[in-house]
Amino acid sequence: MSSVYEVINPATEKVVTAIELADEAATDAAIERAHKAFDTWRHVAPGDRAKMLRSFASVVSAHREELAALEIENSGHTRGNALWEAENVANVLNYYSAAPERLFGKQIPVPNGIDITFKEPLGVIGVIVPWNFPMPIAGWGFAPALAAGNTVVLKPAEYTPMTAIRLGELALEAGIPKDVFTVIPGKGSIVGARFVTHPKVRKIVFTGSTQVGKSIMAGCADQVKRVTLELGGKSANVIFADSDIEKAAANAPGAVFDNAGQDCCARSRILVEKSAFDKFMSAFEVAVKKFRVEDPSLATSDMGPMISAKQKAAVEKYLDEPVAFTGSAPSGPGFWLPPTVLLPTSTKSKSWNDEIFGPVVSVMTFDGEDDAIAKANETEFGLSGSIWTRDSGKAIRVSRAIESGNLSVNSNSSVRYWTPFGGYKQSGLGRELGPDALDSFTEVKNVFISTGK
Repeated sequence: MSSVYEVINPATEKVVTAIELADEAATDAAIERAHKAFDTWRHVAPGDRAKMLRSFASVVSAHREELAALEIENSGHTRGNALWEAENVANVLNYYSAAPERLFGKQIPVPNGIDITFKEPLGVIGVIVPWNFPMPIAGWGFAPALAAGNTVVLKPAEYTPMTAIRLGELALEAGIPKDVFTVIPGKGSIVGARFVTHPKVRKIVFTGSTQVGKSIMAGCADQVKRVTLELGGKSANVIFADSDIEKAAANAPGAVFDNAGQDCCARSRILVEKSAFDKFMSAFEVAVKKFRVEDPSLATSDMGPMISAKQKAAVEKYLDEPVAFTGSAPSGPGFWLPPTVLLPTSTKSKSWNDEIFGPVVSVMTFDGEDDAIAKANETEFGLSGSIWTRDSGKAIRVSRAIESGNLSVNSNSSVRYWTPFGGYKQSGLGRELGPDALDSFTEVKNVFISTGK
């Protein structure tokens, strides 16, 4: 039997709406419909499929304000972030709308014939979306999957289903055929698990914790099911003494406290060259205290609440380490925590090693290039990170040496929809976004045609 989940506004703790959660039977039915729709969708002419994706992008962009308002209410995202996230969905759809007509194979020289390759769609793709960035991460999964000729069943997180449900409605308004893109709200233990075990789901795209990602990967092994995993992070923000210290300090709060630190790319470990530590910390304190934590619907808000009481409580367990300083946060209803800067005394401390997933950052010094690299790499994760230096040679050396999938020099930017995104080590498997993502939604078929001699 299906159940009902009450969606809570994390800034007010008030119930927003009630969502019916699918049971296994409803999930099976949706997968079967998506499988049937695949037979038609895969044969839609490339130009027509591209046109429908552009229409979808246009409709999403036209509903940008509505989608942003839903995300503010459902997820506690700031208005600035929510508007960017809605537009990111439109941008990703537009980017991949160019793919159907450019899904090129190859002609490979062979004796006595012609050898050609085709990129064939896989079938039904199961996309499992986390609660921290419900809109963009959904788009990163469904846009390239649809462009490559697959159908999609998408499970939003229980906490944050509202924008995914609306995107499913907008897809139909834009002309995407029924059952080509289906949103199925439900529990991970039911809907997500069924995506893994159902033989007609040919690939899983999962973003979430490393622990759950490992279980999904193990489950997919039974059917040799393809999987893309974007998992945890514990990224380093490496600040050398020869960098623009003031700029690095001014940008550091947004790099870790954006979305209340609930970001797998958060630069939650700051490494500062010892000779620049005092200068950096002085400027960083000013920047943290200026960081506005307030009603996320306000245009001035830099950070909203945490997603839930449970997540807030989990983060508070890390606040027993030495505190350098904190920012501010509202009192009263809502799952609020102030930005907090810790000074762990050892690289073995919990705050230095665990993915806290909250507005908490740890700061430590290093003694030079080799020490910075060693400390940055001393983690099971490798998703993102930043390097601040005016020395271009050093920037390249350190970038090549740090084991991470996405690095920025003199910047904290992690995501561009036209460049690859994904992690090293236990931060994930495969790449999303950019030109590389399409390959993971297709099979390469090789065909040899004999010329008879």
